[in-house]
Amino acid sequence: MFTGLVEEMGTVRGVTRGEDSFTLEIGAGVVLDDVKLGDSIAVNGVCLSVTEFGADWFRVGLAPETLRRTDLGDLTEGMRVNLERSVLPTTRMGGHYVQGHVDGTGRIASFEREADALWVRIETDPALMKYVVEKGYVAVDGTSLTVVETGADWFTLTLVAHTQPLIVLPTKAPGDRVNIEADIMAKYAEKILEARR
Repeated sequence: MFTGLVEEMGTVRGVTRGEDSFTLEIGAGVVLDDVKLGDSIAVNGVCLSVTEFGADWFRVGLAPETLRRTDLGDLTEGMRVNLERSVLPTTRMGGHYVQGHVDGTGRIASFEREADALWVRIETDPALMKYVVEKGYVAVDGTSLTVVETGADWFTLTLVAHTQPLIVLPTKAPGDRVNIEADIMAKYAEKILEARR
């Protein structure tokens, strides 16, 4: 479980594509404090298990399902990624409940400045949009954000000035993919209603 409050941006130091494997090596600092093998770290919102680590890096393996569902297969050496350690019982919940289980991807449609805020419009599968509601939460590349407006296959967000330099979203360009995780509460509510029918 995560909060969606990014702790730092790491840098992809290596991508290894084997015949039956895919691994990432990521340079980091903050998220390595007290790290142990098997710990969960969210990389652009995807919960991954640490398989190796050093003083300033860690390595994770990605399953085929992870590569199908997320944009992590697009990563190349030198790219920046959002990083967050899993929560502790004493962690303040400043964001929302983020599982690190990405529902799918979207594409950045546009960026627009308004004073010191940055508006972002993201297009995604209409099937995913049923879980995205105005003023609700959504995790984009692992960042807990408030939805401003929604359409059949799009939603908008606005990033305050403080957040912009701390996450990868503003460093991307229109057309780039992003990982999207809808609020888990919406998915549970749907399942309960389906069972009652």
